[in-house]
Amino acid sequence: MNSQAMTVEPMAGSLDEKRLLKRLKHNTGDAILRYNMIADGDRVMVCLSGGKDSYTLLELLIALQKKAPVSFDLIAVNLDQKQPGFPEHVLPEYLATLGIEYYVIEQDTYSIVKDKIPEGKTTCGLCSRLRRGILYSFAEKVGATKIALGHHQDDILETFFLNMFFNGQLKTMPPKLLSDNEKHVVIRPLALCREKDIAAYAAIKKYPIIPCNLCGSQQNMQRKVVKQMIATWEQEYPGRSEVIMRSLQNVVPSHLLDEALFDFQGLLKLSGV
Repeated sequence: MNSQAMTVEPMAGSLDEKRLLKRLKHNTGDAILRYNMIADGDRVMVCLSGGKDSYTLLELLIALQKKAPVSFDLIAVNLDQKQPGFPEHVLPEYLATLGIEYYVIEQDTYSIVKDKIPEGKTTCGLCSRLRRGILYSFAEKVGATKIALGHHQDDILETFFLNMFFNGQLKTMPPKLLSDNEKHVVIRPLALCREKDIAAYAAIKKYPIIPCNLCGSQQNMQRKVVKQMIATWEQEYPGRSEVIMRSLQNVVPSHLLDEALFDFQGLLKLSGV
């Protein structure tokens, strides 16, 4: 996913910034409470890519930490994947100003991805798997109880349609997830935040954005097609994204076709058919 693609001009005036921050904090706090993301005593590892989403996520969690009814620690972590031209100084310099615990992990996944994936093919799948494995291992090393990722509502909607159209599955990014090995809890505190709000706030704050050189040139990725489809719907029918998001929170298994979710055979027996 290339979440740095959206560019938004900063809004004028501190009042706009305060309103935007208030909305982002409210939506983030709502997601944390609704899905029970953070508990007392947690060590939350915030994964930073250098993009607008993760910068905003870290700032919001720092702000919420000060007023939260529970006590939790924040650990900021960046994975330097050794992409050509990656500005290694940017994130350490930024993180040093925040006064929080932070780490930079150096692993050359770039060379692995370029070696394994043919030119022109989508690199995101392998890249994300390698990145996930490294971050999971590091979370154990630093004693993190939660791993926070910067995916937002638009990512969730896009993933839903990608799985439907290309994988034949009704699934998306859940706001809270237990890893396959049941050792890690992944949380997405921005799950109820819109990308346009995050992009506008990041522009105001002038975060030192680091673009992804690995996948940034892949203009025809399926995700970008789906993103444009949703944007077109939103232009024609304002508010449609919010309706779709609500539908993901109001699932009726008996009105779908998955036998693993609903006992259709048992229903026939109960009815005497």
